[in-house]
Amino acid sequence: MRPLPRPTRRQAALLGAAAVLCAAAGGSALTGHLGVALTVLAVFLAGLLGLVLLLARRLGALLAANRKTQRDVRSVLDQTQRRVLGAVEEMLLAAGDRHRELTDALAAQQKAAAAGTDRLLRAQTSEVEALVQLFQGFTPRAPMPSSGGFALNPTDLLDLLHLIRSRRPRLVLELGSGTSSVWIAYALEQTGGRLISLDHEPMYAEKTRSALAEHQLTGVAEVRDAPLRPVVLDGRSFPWYDVDAVADLRAVDLLLIDGPPEKTGPDARYPAMRVLEDKLADAATVVFDDAHRHDEQQALRRWVETIEGLTQEGEALGRHAVLSYRRIVRQHGPVDEISSRSSG
Repeated sequence: MRPLPRPTRRQAALLGAAAVLCAAAGGSALTGHLGVALTVLAVFLAGLLGLVLLLARRLGALLAANRKTQRDVRSVLDQTQRRVLGAVEEMLLAAGDRHRELTDALAAQQKAAAAGTDRLLRAQTSEVEALVQLFQGFTPRAPMPSSGGFALNPTDLLDLLHLIRSRRPRLVLELGSGTSSVWIAYALEQTGGRLISLDHEPMYAEKTRSALAEHQLTGVAEVRDAPLRPVVLDGRSFPWYDVDAVADLRAVDLLLIDGPPEKTGPDARYPAMRVLEDKLADAATVVFDDAHRHDEQQALRRWVETIEGLTQEGEALGRHAVLSYRRIVRQHGPVDEISSRSSG
C-alpha cells in the first residue's frame, strides 16, 4: 500500500483543534457538565460547518475554473479545426488549380510537339525531294560529301544551282568552302563558269581541294587560303578574309556569302558587300546564307540601305536571301561637259 501523504501545517492545526474540542466535549460530558459539553460540541459543529462551506466554495471555484478551461479548450479546438479545414480546403483548391495548369501545359506541349513533329516531317520530306533532284541533275564522279550542318542543306543547294543554271555566271566567288563548292563546280562545269572559294581554315581548305580533285573539278574550281585579318569599316574593326586573296578578281557575276562563321565574332559577314562591291560585275547576283539569323538580318538591312543598286529579290527562301546588284553609273550633265571642254 502507498503511505498516506503527510498533512500540511494548516491541516495538522485543524485536526489538532478538532481533537481538543472532541476531548473537551467528552470530558465535560463525563464530569457531568452537560452544558459545557453541548457548547463545545456546538463550537465543533460550527467550525465543521464553516470548513464544509469553505471546501464547497473552493470546489465551486475549481468547477468554475474547470468549466472555463473546458470552454477555452473547446474554443481553441474549434478554431484549430476551422483553420485546419480552411487550410485543407485551400490546399485542395490549389491542387485543383495546379492540376488544371499542369493539364493545360501538358496539352499545350503535346500540341506543340505534334506541330513540331509535323514541321520536321515536312522539312525532311522537302530535303529528301531536293536531294533526289540534285542527284538527278548531276552524275558525281566520286562519293559526294554530306550536306547539312555547316554546309548548305539540299533545298538551299537546289535553289543555288538553279540560279547558276538560269543566270550562267562566268565567275562565282564563294566565301567559305566545303560541300557547296563541289556542287557549284559541277554546275559551272555544265554552264562554262569558274569558281573561286575562300577559306580561313587551312585544314578545311585542303579538305575541299581534295574533294574537288577526287571529282576531277580542279579545272573549274579553286580554293584559296584567306586567313582572317582586321578590316576597319565605319570606325569599327572586323575579322574578315585577307583582301589579298581577291586582289586579282574582277567582274564577279555571283557572290555566295557563307562565311566567316558566326563564332569568329559579331556581324562577322557584314564586311562582305562593303569590301567586295568593287569586285562585282555591273550586273551581279548575291546569295546570302543564314539570312534568318539576327546579325545577318541587320547586315542585309544596312547593305540595302547604304549600297546603291543593291535590292533584295523577294523574301528569303529557306536559310538564304537572294539580292540583285546593278552598278549605278553617273552620267555627266551639260555643265560638266562644258567644264571639261573649258579645262581642256
